[in-house]
Amino acid sequence: MEGCVFCKIGRGEIPSSKVYEDENVLAFLDIAPIKKGHTLVIPKEHHETITDVPDILLQEVIVSVKSIAMAVMRATGAGGINLTLSMHDVAGQTVPHAHFHIIPRHEGDGLRHWPQGKYEEGERDEYAEKIRSALDGDGGDDRAEQ
Repeated sequence: MEGCVFCKIGRGEIPSSKVYEDENVLAFLDIAPIKKGHTLVIPKEHHETITDVPDILLQEVIVSVKSIAMAVMRATGAGGINLTLSMHDVAGQTVPHAHFHIIPRHEGDGLRHWPQGKYEEGERDEYAEKIRSALDGDGGDDRAEQ
């Protein structure tokens, strides 16, 4: 997409600190890292969210995420990784181009996870059924085409 900042990075119009690149996938350091070594992995082809990415391309992206995450851990001496992806503004997606965040974690680094909630009596089964129905197509199938 013409105005997409990640597409511009992929085309080399905006400089980046690339850590991996192949025909379909690009990984580069986040310019505002949560932790040093915070890496973004994108499909080079423009797709706004993960559900828009064709399955065959998504397979390539996630396999790259796997190997890059291990490299980030080794390179930063991290004891773990947070792997995140946000979909749409309401979830915190600030760039409308599907991307994974690989965030190295160290013991006592101060990052906190979101608060945990709870279900009321019977609510958990209700939500499970809603999700199963959506997967079965009863609630609509928004998955990307193969």
